[in-house]
Amino acid sequence: MKEVELFTDGACSGNPGAGGWGAILRYKGKEKELSGGEKQTTNNRMELIAVIEGLKALKEPCQVHLVSDSQYVCNAITKGWAKSWKKNNWIKSDKSKAKNPELWDELLTLMEKHTLRVTWVRGHNGHPENERCDALAVSERERFQS
Repeated sequence: MKEVELFTDGACSGNPGAGGWGAILRYKGKEKELSGGEKQTTNNRMELIAVIEGLKALKEPCQVHLVSDSQYVCNAITKGWAKSWKKNNWIKSDKSKAKNPELWDELLTLMEKHTLRVTWVRGHNGHPENERCDALAVSERERFQS
């Protein structure tokens, strides 16, 4: 399996509000940048979409090292929360509805294809790829602001 690094970030102005996401895929020193946004969204949706779009861009099963500043994304994957939410019809342990079930479902399906290792990094703390993903996300967000 190919070993790929995936760096992601999301940005939102207002929550909900205009949002953007950015992702960088790196394989053997070559990089591909991806980005997009929406006029009315949330920061967590943008964080999730960045990961989803990064994984969707891979043409074959890979070992993926995901690096994200989103504790929401990282914890839901590494602690098994998202799998539990799905198993329980998108109901969390506190009996509230899980947010973004359609995105989590898509991400869980993509995760079945790839082997994922997840690393959380502190946002806005000088991590070069995280800063670049943030710049991509902010640029997209600005396109959607009125």
